[in-house]
Amino acid sequence: MQSVEKEVEVNAPIREVYDQWTQFEDFPRFMPPVKSVTQIDDTHVHFNARFWGGFDQEWDAEITEQEPDKRISWRSTTGTRNAGTVRFYPVEGNRTRVRLTMAYDPEGVVENLGDKLGILSTQVQQAVEGFKHFIEGRGDATGAWRGQVHGSQAVGQAVGQAGDATRGTGLVAGQDPWEQQPGSTNAPAVTQRIN
Repeated sequence: MQSVEKEVEVNAPIREVYDQWTQFEDFPRFMPPVKSVTQIDDTHVHFNARFWGGFDQEWDAEITEQEPDKRISWRSTTGTRNAGTVRFYPVEGNRTRVRLTMAYDPEGVVENLGDKLGILSTQVQQAVEGFKHFIEGRGDATGAWRGQVHGSQAVGQAVGQAGDATRGTGLVAGQDPWEQQPGSTNAPAVTQRIN
């Protein structure tokens, strides 16, 4: 399992930043490889993406942990094994640090070559930078889901306009994301701060 971690400081308050990240169907607006996201229910999301080399991939993800203004964790349930956690930290001056950790098992020649070339690291960096520019450019979140998820069980409801109920979950370093508790990988993480 390969792992990468990137972070960025966003010029927006933590609640606004967190709320926007729960709007999974907006991911294609700031994550270049993601073509579409469909929210199935409070804890399940379907992704369609085009990766390096024109490689299309679809997968389902389950939100395993979510705590408002703190973290969202997920793991794939179909397709290439992947998992992740996004964490939110308040920063002086009403800013927010967003730390995205992702792990996956590359499959096949194209994914393994992309892994050796650092493609995942680049795509995760583009995701956090894209998110930063998206939320700072908007000035507010497109919606919010302020509920909690513990062990894939959701408690809560959407906040904002009707139909804005999208969601999130958590990856913890050193744990296997396919065990009972959400986790990351045994592989060392690559960390880079983006301002």
